[in-house]
Amino acid sequence: MPRPSSLRRTRRRPLAVLAVAPLALVLAACGSDGGGSGDAVRVTAAAYPFAYAAERIGGTMVDVDNLTSPGVEPHDAELTPRQLGEIRDSDLVVYLDDFQPQVNDAIDQAELDADALLDVADVVDLLDASDDGHTHIEGEEPGHAEEDHDHSATDPHVWLDPKRMAAIADAVADRLAEIDPDNAEAYRENADAFDAELTALDTDFRTGLAQCETRTFVTSHAAFGYLADAYDLEQIAIAGIEPNTEPSTQQLAEIIELVKSEGITTVFTEELTSPRTADTIAREAGVATAVLSPIEGLSDATEDETYLSLMRQNLAALQKASRCS
Repeated sequence: MPRPSSLRRTRRRPLAVLAVAPLALVLAACGSDGGGSGDAVRVTAAAYPFAYAAERIGGTMVDVDNLTSPGVEPHDAELTPRQLGEIRDSDLVVYLDDFQPQVNDAIDQAELDADALLDVADVVDLLDASDDGHTHIEGEEPGHAEEDHDHSATDPHVWLDPKRMAAIADAVADRLAEIDPDNAEAYRENADAFDAELTALDTDFRTGLAQCETRTFVTSHAAFGYLADAYDLEQIAIAGIEPNTEPSTQQLAEIIELVKSEGITTVFTEELTSPRTADTIAREAGVATAVLSPIEGLSDATEDETYLSLMRQNLAALQKASRCS
């Protein structure tokens, strides 16, 4: 059915640049304190999904440092002097350009060689945050989006598509093989094993979401564009790409009406952000809430989970909410 004209599209507010000055002095002072152990390849990952991929590919042959601490929303990550040193001393840094401003600033200041940097944006196609085909407002005329809408913004949550995650893992394997050719075969074998698990995960999502009563889901923030794009779903987001953006009163009212009119059973919340607005919508619409994880990082509640187990929990949550058979 047509969407109300002012319903929130996926949107992105400019990320606040966090202070990292004077980075050059901090990096110089850190020396080699952030390095790994022995002869292991030192990998620094900007966020949990990239760290998980590096750990799966590298095994015991790599030391992986995750720049985003457990329980911290990666958009808001602040780097310590030790972490700044880790970046400078890394054999490989896996990150996504413009996802985390402080990481970008630290990489710029570290002046690493190009072969020590793996920008995920060079590996997979990124979706526009507002025009991925699944989060738009049906019937909205081009040029009539909200004033703060940024058509150039991209969605960073690439790992929520298992096929894109596999492409990232393969790129990590290729780069590690170049850095450490003696173990190139082992990296490739690890990548093949991980790819097989991701292929199975993708198959389970495709079959598990093939027959559902509704293909629309409501979530706290617009983190699920890649998942929606991969599995023919439509995401209606309460907040934009940044989870701390707030919807207007009119947008809240329209989302509540949409939940009621389309028979949506669940409003999804997340582990690392406040559920307050989602809880309000669910209460007003008379529906349940459940967790749908963007897998941006682990928390106290998910410290024993992995990317794969959280993705399968997401699948189960979507199947239940969408009444899939």
